[in-house]
Amino acid sequence: MTRVVPRAQTLVVRREVFPLRGTFRISRGAKTEAEVVVAELHDGAAIGRGECVPYARYGESVAGVAALLEGLSGAVAKGLDRAGLQSALPPGAARNALDCAFWDLEAKLTRTPVWRLAGLATAPAPVTTLFTIGLDEPAAMESAARLAQDRPLLKIKLGRDRILERVRAVRRGAPGARLTIDFNEGADFDELRAAGPELAALGVELVEQPLPAGEDAALARLDFPVPIGADESVHASPDLAALASRYRVINIKLDKTGGLTEALAMKSRARELGFSIMIGCMVATSLAMAPALLLAQDADFVDLDGPLLLARDREPGLHFEGATIVPPPPDLWG
Repeated sequence: MTRVVPRAQTLVVRREVFPLRGTFRISRGAKTEAEVVVAELHDGAAIGRGECVPYARYGESVAGVAALLEGLSGAVAKGLDRAGLQSALPPGAARNALDCAFWDLEAKLTRTPVWRLAGLATAPAPVTTLFTIGLDEPAAMESAARLAQDRPLLKIKLGRDRILERVRAVRRGAPGARLTIDFNEGADFDELRAAGPELAALGVELVEQPLPAGEDAALARLDFPVPIGADESVHASPDLAALASRYRVINIKLDKTGGLTEALAMKSRARELGFSIMIGCMVATSLAMAPALLLAQDADFVDLDGPLLLARDREPGLHFEGATIVPPPPDLWG
């Protein structure tokens, strides 16, 4: 490996907005644009970049995350590195952006791809991603599914009511697609339990985060015919052990773990505990998806469709061949 001579680094933080193709709705609300924060590390020879999406559900804001990162500028100039970052910031969006920027900078300085730096066995290969059908009236969801019926994997966003009506509508629109559903904590427990047999009959393969984080103990006694996955209930490795009786799948997102460093450790620990793995994302650009592709290689579910929901992605971006994501070019990340 090429030896890197340490140099003083400068941290540059930017806030950027990318419009969506339309309105994206989940049980908590709707959005028409993706607001992201980008961290750049400049060392005079190369620039490393990382992108995050601050999430209000976790008490984050774009302004707050940007300020948190800017507050580390002095520490970065004095030699803060990726290892030190893990204790300098808690898991969350801010740490994710800077952690991924450290990985990217090291890859560029050493001319060694991140997958090698991370000790992975093989280079990333193309993966197939889920494509999201936003929460809407059943007829609109059927139309959206029909437009996406050539995509093999669909994720359906749902809320408290009309669960089966909406899933039936999507199934009519895309009769051949594999289906998962995501409540974003918005399900009614009794309605969910009653819907279970038909959801299984409709071919649903995963029910993601039906109940609010911290209020999901009832799942431990639910005999449900479809695997249930944790998203908002799980952020980093310390969360895993307590969830084993409630969930069979965990959704690893870099903006929750605080970057690729913790995500790699969390994935390994989750496998040891017997969880199936989903690799997910917030609505963001290709820069945010690229590190997650390293985690997605042997994942059971891949949900990295963020750039497909944008009216425009950043350049250069990831190349999508339908639902297949081609690994990133080095000038994007890693």
